[in-house]
Amino acid sequence: MMSRNVFKFQASTARRLLLVTPRRTFIQSFNRFQEEQSKAKTNAEAESDASTKKRRPLSRVAIGGSKESQKNYSVGGGLEFATWKAVVLLMLVGGVGTYFFQNEKARLHQAREMEQNRKIGKPLIGGAFTLEDTNGEKFTQENLIDPNEKRFSILYFGFTHCPDVCPEELDKLGEMLDILQKNNVEMQPVFITCDPARDSKEMLAAYLKDFHEGIIGLTGTYEQVKNTCKKYRVYFLTPEHAPGQDYLVDHSIFFYVLDPEGNFVDVIGREANAADSAEKITQCARAYVPKAKREAQQNGFFSFLYK
Repeated sequence: MMSRNVFKFQASTARRLLLVTPRRTFIQSFNRFQEEQSKAKTNAEAESDASTKKRRPLSRVAIGGSKESQKNYSVGGGLEFATWKAVVLLMLVGGVGTYFFQNEKARLHQAREMEQNRKIGKPLIGGAFTLEDTNGEKFTQENLIDPNEKRFSILYFGFTHCPDVCPEELDKLGEMLDILQKNNVEMQPVFITCDPARDSKEMLAAYLKDFHEGIIGLTGTYEQVKNTCKKYRVYFLTPEHAPGQDYLVDHSIFFYVLDPEGNFVDVIGREANAADSAEKITQCARAYVPKAKREAQQNGFFSFLYK
C-alpha cells in the first residue's frame, strides 16, 4: 500500500516539474533575447555615433588625406583659391604669348614688305653713282653699305635756294633723327643737291649747318647729279649752266630709306610727320635680316613664313 502511494507522489511531482520547468526556461530565454537585442541596439547606436564623428566632408577633404593635410587645405584657401591662381597664371601666359605673337607677326610682315621692295628696287630705284661730299671726299653707293649690317641710310634730294619745302623737310628730318637715336636706330642722313650749278660743297656746308649736324651734303657735276637722280627716279628740272641767275628747281619730294646693304626698302612722302616717319623706319630696322640669313630662312624648313 505504501509503495503505491510513493509511486503516485513521484508521478505527481514529475508532472509539476514538467509543467514548471519549460515555462521558466521560455521566460528566461525571452528575457535573455530582449537583453541581447537591447545590447545590440546600444552597440549599433554607439558605432553609428562614432562613424558620424569620424566622417569628413567629401567636398573638403581628399580621399586618403590626413588631419595635417586637412588643416593645411583649410588654411591655404581651398580649391577655390587654387583655381583663381590657375586662371591668373593662364591669363598672364596667354597675354605674354599674344604680345610676342603679334610683334613677331608684324615683324615678319615688315620683313616681307622690305624684301618685295628690294626686288622692285634693284632694277628701278638705286644703283651706282659718284658724287662729292662737303669735305671734297668721293662718295659712292658703296658708302651706303654698312659692314656691321646695322646702319640704315636716308636720302633727300633738294637745293639750297629752296624757299620753303626743303627747309621744312630738313627740319622734319632732324626730328626724325632725334627720335631714331632714342630708338637705338643707326642712321646716315644724306642731302643730295638737284642744283649743282649753284650748290658747291662750300655752299652745302654752310646751308646744312642750320639743320641737324649729322646730315651729309653731296654735290658734283651736272651729269653726275643727273645720273644719281635718274638712278633713284627723282624728277628735277634745273638749267645746266645759269651763273648769277635766280631760279627755282622743280623736284620730287621724298625720303628714300635704304637698308645696311644699300638697298631701297621704303619711301616717305611729304604728308608723313616726323613721329610716324621715325616709327616706320624703326619697324624697318627691327625687321631687318642680313642677306645671308634671309637666304637661309627662305631655303629652310620654315621658308613658308618668309614668302
